[in-house]
Amino acid sequence: MSDTITKGPEAPSGDNGEKGAAKAQKPERVASLWSDALRDLRRNPVFIIGAVLVFCLLVISAVPQLFTDGSPFAGGACDLDNSLKRPSAEHWFGFDVQGCDIYTRTIWGARNSVTVGVLTTLTVTVVGSLLGLLAGWKGGIVDSILSRFTEIFFSIPLLLGGMLIMSMLGTGNAYTVSLVMAVLGWPQIFRIMRASVLANKNNDYVMAARALGAGSGRITFRHILPNAIAPVIVVAAISLGVYIGAEAALSYLGIGVQPPQISWGLMISDAQPRFLNAPHVLLFPAAVLSITVLAFIMLGDAVRDALDPKLR
Repeated sequence: MSDTITKGPEAPSGDNGEKGAAKAQKPERVASLWSDALRDLRRNPVFIIGAVLVFCLLVISAVPQLFTDGSPFAGGACDLDNSLKRPSAEHWFGFDVQGCDIYTRTIWGARNSVTVGVLTTLTVTVVGSLLGLLAGWKGGIVDSILSRFTEIFFSIPLLLGGMLIMSMLGTGNAYTVSLVMAVLGWPQIFRIMRASVLANKNNDYVMAARALGAGSGRITFRHILPNAIAPVIVVAAISLGVYIGAEAALSYLGIGVQPPQISWGLMISDAQPRFLNAPHVLLFPAAVLSITVLAFIMLGDAVRDALDPKLR
């Protein structure tokens, strides 16, 4: 009886072997806070819905002509014969008391409201982040002076302070409202950035960079800032919707954006006395305002969940 030798599967050779080895050695994914957050955001339906709504609002505010044929500033845009007419197939939102098409005014009113929100958020984020970064990194007398100075503004409520300043100015537009709210809103970002810098500046990677001879500027902007900015981004995204709501409140009170400019707050203010007789005059701009604020809050909540490791 002859011995039987059982051969195992032969290892691939040549080009096939190289291809098999390449498939077997998959590159390792480099994990980081930002890459993990981006991956989570792509899978989050709340973020997707909020991002789509925000994108649409930005496009509407930038080029309202794409969404309506008329202009509320054109001659003959309003006709008293159409006063308080209800929605129809031709005019989806109906007419206000002056006979102006509410849909057209709502589309064009997005520009002032979104402009105020974006400008205010950018200003408070830049100013608050830089001052908070300086206070947290330098510490000592610099931190004490900036913190005491910040507490003066932080003690003033945003809406109440805005009402006081805007009433003194007398006239307002999107830029003055943005400036006033930025003056009152930056302390919140300052305190968040300062606390984040204090929590990060004694970490091992900072000590290593300092031991290797890196200067203060390089450590601050290459190591501290990228790791401390995450909570600031979250608060800024949520606050954008808050600033849009605050602008609407100021305009509603008659001390924000002034006619002949258009704002959702102004439209709601004009519609209030006629709500019982013509509810559509108030409901449509109020609904658009609510959706806008909700979209930015949804976006901010999704970003917060993605950037907070404790919620993973």
